[in-house]
Amino acid sequence: QVQLVESGGGLVQAGGSLRLSCAASGRTFGQYAMGWFRQAPGKEREFVGFITWSGSTWYADSVTGRFTISRDNAKNTVYLQMNSLKPEDTAVYYCATDPTIRTSIMKLHARYNYWGQGTQVTVSS
Repeated sequence: QVQLVESGGGLVQAGGSLRLSCAASGRTFGQYAMGWFRQAPGKEREFVGFITWSGSTWYADSVTGRFTISRDNAKNTVYLQMNSLKPEDTAVYYCATDPTIRTSIMKLHARYNYWGQGTQVTVSS
């Protein structure tokens, strides 16, 4: 069983930065890949990015070059550094994982069984 807790959301002006954290319980955290998703009001949950256990990363086109995912396995934490934020980045952000997740299905939110509670990010224009 893995429990995930996000933090770091808030209100920021366009062009600003935020760093989200996703703290995980479970001694095998270091073996898990992690995904980040977001959901804006009235929209479907969308893929933001993904990091493997070894630190390889993938990003949605909409955030490539602005967002960076990293992890600290010693702290059981994954980070989402968000720079050059835009109003369209406003959403609830979630981290997610599953022992079976792999890069071929990383964008499919239905394949993740462990989710954090979400943290609100609001970008004002």
